[in-house]
Amino acid sequence: MVTVGNLMQTEPMTVEAGTPVIEVARIMKICNIESVLVTRKAKIIGIVTESDVVKKFLGAEKAPYYVPVEVIMSSPLCQIEEQRPLTEAADLMEKHRTLYLGVTRGGSFIGLISVRDFLRPVSLDEF
Repeated sequence: MVTVGNLMQTEPMTVEAGTPVIEVARIMKICNIESVLVTRKAKIIGIVTESDVVKKFLGAEKAPYYVPVEVIMSSPLCQIEEQRPLTEAADLMEKHRTLYLGVTRGGSFIGLISVRDFLRPVSLDEF
């Protein structure tokens, strides 16, 4: 059985609350990533995705220079335990209308999984 832990990202990019959205967009471009976790005092408080930048920042015609990332982030980040099957993650994503889930082990954050991660090849032995 393929679990969430088999496909999760173990080192997602983070930015501190208060970071300007324009800087987050630059980070996403430079690192070729679709999401960034938002932290405050090393605790994850939300997530910003490409969609958030487009719809909540550009589409809302916010002032281009200083809008803090927490204004457009999605919060709280839905979470799932690492040993849960991918089908459960997909159901949770659909239920909460999200493309990202935080991955936990014993309640502590250890990674991130996105719907795109479901497309990553895995060994047939894992099914």
